[in-house]
Amino acid sequence: MIKIGETINLEPVINPNGEKYKCRVVEKTDDKLYIDYPVNKKTGKTVYLMNGMQLNAFFLGEGTSVYFFETTVLGRIKDGIPMIVLSYPSSDALFKIQRRQFVRIETPVDVALHSKNGEYKPFVSITHDISAGGASVILPYHSSLVPETEVRTVFVLPTLSDEYIYVTLISKVIRIVEGRNGERNKVSLQFANVTENDRQLLIKFCFERQLLLKKKGIHSHE
Repeated sequence: MIKIGETINLEPVINPNGEKYKCRVVEKTDDKLYIDYPVNKKTGKTVYLMNGMQLNAFFLGEGTSVYFFETTVLGRIKDGIPMIVLSYPSSDALFKIQRRQFVRIETPVDVALHSKNGEYKPFVSITHDISAGGASVILPYHSSLVPETEVRTVFVLPTLSDEYIYVTLISKVIRIVEGRNGERNKVSLQFANVTENDRQLLIKFCFERQLLLKKKGIHSHE
């Protein structure tokens, strides 16, 4: 699947500083990748990866697909150039993400909704699903939200390292979905004017949630 010369983006599994690295595949076997020393994408400096370090890896496949897998630093060798050895899973353990649209993950995320102009009191709820482009949020009874208005939303995103990231976005109310069989109504939100940093945080969160769901045998919606 992955080819020699391919660029890989790496992120530590435990990553409180949001570090991102870039490297290139120099050699490969069925279960190992040999990469050149990665560079920190923010500082441009070479990164030292310790043996046993766990990383999330992303690479671009054919068409519009991004592939994601978990890897561990196995060691380092020198064969003409210094290289780092990473574990590489079988093809069926690679995780495919379609870039042409944002993956929607059914997962509960705490969210606070605030009126932009004070039409109603702020309230706290949870998402039914979320993507990098929008979310569906469960509404309290007697909600005053109406379509074509904007709200300020604060999402609390849990990370794999048991920390929390707060993302504040202006969201457009697209529609109110009536609940069935006694379920509460939901509001469909579209994120407006999302910064690239916030979009990357949302994409990363969805990647991580999708991986956890895949491990549990639950599929997300695309």
